[in-house]
Amino acid sequence: MLLTDPVEGPRLLLLAGRSWRVTHIDWKRRRRFVEPAERGGRARWLGPGDGAWSFELTRAMREVLLGADPPVPFTRRAAGRLAVVRENHLDVVHPGGTMIVRTEDLTDVRWWTWAGERANRTLTASLGDLADPLQAPTAAYLRLRTDLTPPGWRAATADLESRLCLPHVTDEALAGLKFSTALPPRLAEATLATRLADLPAAAAVLREPVRFTTLGT
Repeated sequence: MLLTDPVEGPRLLLLAGRSWRVTHIDWKRRRRFVEPAERGGRARWLGPGDGAWSFELTRAMREVLLGADPPVPFTRRAAGRLAVVRENHLDVVHPGGTMIVRTEDLTDVRWWTWAGERANRTLTASLGDLADPLQAPTAAYLRLRTDLTPPGWRAATADLESRLCLPHVTDEALAGLKFSTALPPRLAEATLATRLADLPAAAAVLREPVRFTTLGT
């Protein structure tokens, strides 16, 4: 999925905790060639089913990053790894709300909602041209326009909770819907869009305070 999603600029991946730039893909032999990159990249782990990365699960992950310890015994290695993960996410979690984080070079702006995949798909559709149309939203964040300003954000989202939209459904997704040929196209699209959405979680995120920050400042 990470090798076929549309991207702007170099295709960056996160593998083994490091950033890599994809230089070549040999589809026939199922091989990809990469070289080290300074920062950035995407990773994806497929869950067991629809809604695996829900609002509740993703918010639980956020709480752990903010310092909550799961009620299980930790090995020394696990405790050390958790400390590193928390350190690496200091700039994208805050107990007082969500964060919009801009990179130092101003080429990437992400809204760290920690809302789950379906809520982030709902927010992406509802934000219109404020959100990057080429992205596949993750459970933790979604990408925004690089020229976004705090006043522009406040003006655009002032009443967004009252006009939330269902996520866009691609033709490929419709083709994969079971029994789609037995449904009128509009009903099939509405059915799948409803499955992909989480309106209550998206509304809950919009009611939270938002903090703007730039990495390195």
